[in-house]
Amino acid sequence: MRVAQFVHRYPPAVGGAEAWVARLSRGLAARGDAVTVWTTTAVDLEAMWRRGFREYPLEETVEDGVRVRRYRLSMRFPGRKFVLKAATFIPHRPTQLRMIPSSPQSRRMWRAAKYAAEDADVVHACAFPYGGILAPAWKLARRLKKPLVVTPFLHLGNPDNRDDRMRRAYTIAPLRWLLRDADHVLVQTPTEHQAVLDLGVPANRVTIQGLGVSTADCTGGDRAAARTKWGVPHAAFVVGHLANQSAEKGTVDLLEVFHQIAAGRPDMHLLLAGSRMPNFLEVERTLPTLPQVHQLGPLSDAGKKDFFAVCDAFCMPSYSDSFGLVFLEAWANRLPVVGYRAGGVADLIRHKQDGLLVDCGNRAQLAGALIDLMTHPARRAKWGANGHARLEPEFQWGDKIDAVRAVFQDLASRAGA
Repeated sequence: MRVAQFVHRYPPAVGGAEAWVARLSRGLAARGDAVTVWTTTAVDLEAMWRRGFREYPLEETVEDGVRVRRYRLSMRFPGRKFVLKAATFIPHRPTQLRMIPSSPQSRRMWRAAKYAAEDADVVHACAFPYGGILAPAWKLARRLKKPLVVTPFLHLGNPDNRDDRMRRAYTIAPLRWLLRDADHVLVQTPTEHQAVLDLGVPANRVTIQGLGVSTADCTGGDRAAARTKWGVPHAAFVVGHLANQSAEKGTVDLLEVFHQIAAGRPDMHLLLAGSRMPNFLEVERTLPTLPQVHQLGPLSDAGKKDFFAVCDAFCMPSYSDSFGLVFLEAWANRLPVVGYRAGGVADLIRHKQDGLLVDCGNRAQLAGALIDLMTHPARRAKWGANGHARLEPEFQWGDKIDAVRAVFQDLASRAGA
């Protein structure tokens, strides 16, 4: 089977969608399929919109049996959003999809999808709201008359806010059109499944896929050595947060809450890992320096293992996750977790069984959850062990890849009939 996969970034870029496409691509290649990844040169998230950030060389490579094509980014200039916004008024859904203002743009990828000598049995595209990458996938599939599968990774925001801005951004008209036009949609959780049905996609064209975890990729760090390296007392209680640091990922809420509760608790420390986004930096600059807050920046593979080894609990009060792969990595290290009751995270975490769910934006609840975990080590151990016990039966990569491959094979066989 020949599979063309479209994604906005690909490793060494770090992110949930990026990790999923890489894992799926390698898994399909290992099962004998020919896989080509269409992606951009961006490594840093900001490189999709602005120059001066890390990018991968413009070239085609073969990585773990997967052909990876990296296309040059375009329209990275001040005021780009206004130009793209104007184009979205053109009454043509594919054009509106391609010109979504928050999306990276690649004229070369679009031209290749329209004209390049290419063939595939299935075209797979992710993730919302990056229409500049989704549109070339749609174009290639429709030009070849082959099935289009979309993995949207819908970010549904605060379920208690009927007018949530993030949910609106992920369900605008061109994205709703793409979901309904796709031959199949892969979703992560029951909540996302229901959201896709509510947007008009027939149930027989939607499959709950979910994610998996490889314990070898995130366990085995050196707790004592890493605590020494990062200046963390060996007896301290450590809360970890690993994500692009931003308001959307809940880093702003977490940092401000930590400043409120840690001043009188010198043995409580916070590790923040990942790139710092502008809306986080704005808040960080207004807060006084707190010695218990440790900024680690982006982590290497070895650094991620050390990060989890150092932590006693993991907290990502995200408004924006359709699943939350990093929670699985925390459970792989037997850590209890804390997340907001939003999107797929609300389906993933079992409240007071393997972690704590907090109402979106409720900082008093978030503070209480962190204090609760600090003061109850036996509870931490039990909840971390409960999370770990779920990995084998529920979250194995092999099972997830086989399920997706079965969808691809079914679509390809029906298209070729």
